[in-house]
Amino acid sequence: MYIIPSISEFHRLLSLPQPLHPLVSVIKVSDIQLLTESDIWEKISTEFYSISLKSNVTAKIKYGQQYYDFDKGTMNFIAPKQVQTIVVEEVNQINQKCGQGYMLMIHPDFLYKNSLATTIKSYGFFSYELNEALHLSEKEEQNIIEIFQKIEAEYQHIDRHTQDIILSQIDLLLQYSNRFYERQFITRKAINNDLLSKMEYLLNDYFDNDETLKNGLPTVDFLAGKLNVSAHYLSDMLRSLTGQSAQTHIHEKMIEKAKEYLSSTNLSVAEIAYQLGFEYPQSFNKLFKKKTEMSPLEFRASFD
Repeated sequence: MYIIPSISEFHRLLSLPQPLHPLVSVIKVSDIQLLTESDIWEKISTEFYSISLKSNVTAKIKYGQQYYDFDKGTMNFIAPKQVQTIVVEEVNQINQKCGQGYMLMIHPDFLYKNSLATTIKSYGFFSYELNEALHLSEKEEQNIIEIFQKIEAEYQHIDRHTQDIILSQIDLLLQYSNRFYERQFITRKAINNDLLSKMEYLLNDYFDNDETLKNGLPTVDFLAGKLNVSAHYLSDMLRSLTGQSAQTHIHEKMIEKAKEYLSSTNLSVAEIAYQLGFEYPQSFNKLFKKKTEMSPLEFRASFD
């Protein structure tokens, strides 16, 4: 894997002039011409964040296990150290014809000693798969483009105010992106409700077939893999639809099954805990009481 350590090196690989600022840069997609001097694009990762808005581009980029075709008005977010594969010939061919959009690159050092250094890590969309890209309306796209352009204009004349102004624009960009993703969850409610139904079926099947005995409690990663989405996307989508995370859904399904065992079998609390995939009964007792405000024995006694 080829690791791109700096924004300056990335500029070189894109056949672009050196950046005016070493830690933050905005580039136009139409200016990109990937160097084909080696096979480095088969597997790369960067040491910086990148936020892209691309339109009218049909170049293929592989991210995770899937290839993604850029479409009109889509945004994607990539955190440092995430692995990508780029099909060089297609990117160069398309960029020569009609590639449009912007890419913002931010080195973590630029965020040093600012609250953004922490808050940027809380945005789940940096861990989404590329096929979970953010699709923008024309008005939303214009809002995002204006922020890219303001950032680009600001570092043309670097002074003591430059960093603070750019950081405020990055913060605004992330907040807008979060708002637009929440809008997307709502406008795609039918699709997401179908995803929710599939997840409920998976959980029911998992608990009803005693998979917990063999594999323990199902994880968010397990469900996401079965549903072909990223774990962060699944949790954010569920939180938008139901107000609860994927982990909370798993716990609620476990409590539901635990209540079934407690009310209809003679299994001891320890046996139920093991049946549900807990290594230690104390962990089961603690979680059950937290969710129901009763211990398992108190719940069972309520049926006597």
